[in-house]
Amino acid sequence: MRRFSMLEVISILGLPMPRNGRSSYNISCPYCDTKPKQKHLNINLKKEVYRCPKCGEHGGIFDLYSLFSGVPRDKVLDDLINRTEPHEKTEHKPKYIGSVDIPDLESPLADVETRHLVYSSLLSKLTLASDHKENLLNRGLNEDAIARLGYKSTPAIGMTAIAKKIADEGLNPSGVPGFYRLDNNDWTFVNEQRGILIPVCDEHRKIQAMQIRRDNVQKRKFRWFSSVDRKDGRHAEGWTHIAGPIRSLMLITEGPMKADIIHELSGHSVIAVPGVNSLTQLKDTIIRLRELGIRELMTAFDMDYLTNPNVQKAFADLSSLLGEIDIPFGTYLWNPEYKGLDDYMHAFLMRYQ
Repeated sequence: MRRFSMLEVISILGLPMPRNGRSSYNISCPYCDTKPKQKHLNINLKKEVYRCPKCGEHGGIFDLYSLFSGVPRDKVLDDLINRTEPHEKTEHKPKYIGSVDIPDLESPLADVETRHLVYSSLLSKLTLASDHKENLLNRGLNEDAIARLGYKSTPAIGMTAIAKKIADEGLNPSGVPGFYRLDNNDWTFVNEQRGILIPVCDEHRKIQAMQIRRDNVQKRKFRWFSSVDRKDGRHAEGWTHIAGPIRSLMLITEGPMKADIIHELSGHSVIAVPGVNSLTQLKDTIIRLRELGIRELMTAFDMDYLTNPNVQKAFADLSSLLGEIDIPFGTYLWNPEYKGLDDYMHAFLMRYQ
């Protein structure tokens, strides 16, 4: 099948091109930007996705083409092939149309077993700071759960020394998000801000990625442990997280830490997406889980979806996706005084202890 790059589609649509070889840049969002200088729609050429943080509009290459061309999503490939067919007969096919070149600095993604082993080795060499432990206890986790879940604090120093110990154990950090090489080719890992490292696990309890809950920030508190744009680094993908065993009825919520807390407090097994607008891997996850016995889902997004248009749109996208998979689902509601189901459960348990 003919494959189109994001940059190629941007050129075909006549959209603004990035400056100075940038791999991520903003253009005007057709939904929510009403003034020429407003540019909320971010296009990421390396990940080949776009997203508007203001209205929540997001998608991949074909979605972008459909958004700006008006061509139905299921007709995009045929339309693109028809528009580019004369170029297909040329002997030389450039990787990208236009003068922008994107340096390929990334390592290929390591398999999940390698990622699990590298992350497990990393976590075994770290500790959990007392203030981070207190934070987790205040959220309803007990000490046994905290230890079992593997939460640790980001280190202040020694990243290169720790990475060397991991490599000395015979593990290869290449392609593991968060790890990258220094100019002297030594392995190290990112450490941009202090926070709690959160393992993001698949249905077999393999650590496929990690998130960081950053200290003392109000926006984007949770970020991926990612080494995008670093030498031999690797970006993190929008992996889903599974908290608890696979059961016939499971919940869907936002955020791995929230899922862990809900599971520990209630016993419910939970699927966590990275964010309300990050559903890219959810469909494949549910299809795999259905083979393992899942039969019904209950959504448990934060209660601000009752008033937040962006969350409402994300919830509509989720409902559409679950409808495509043809799996029964419902929605949990609780006292909106508590934003998340984890907050509500913790408050309930504290009240009746």
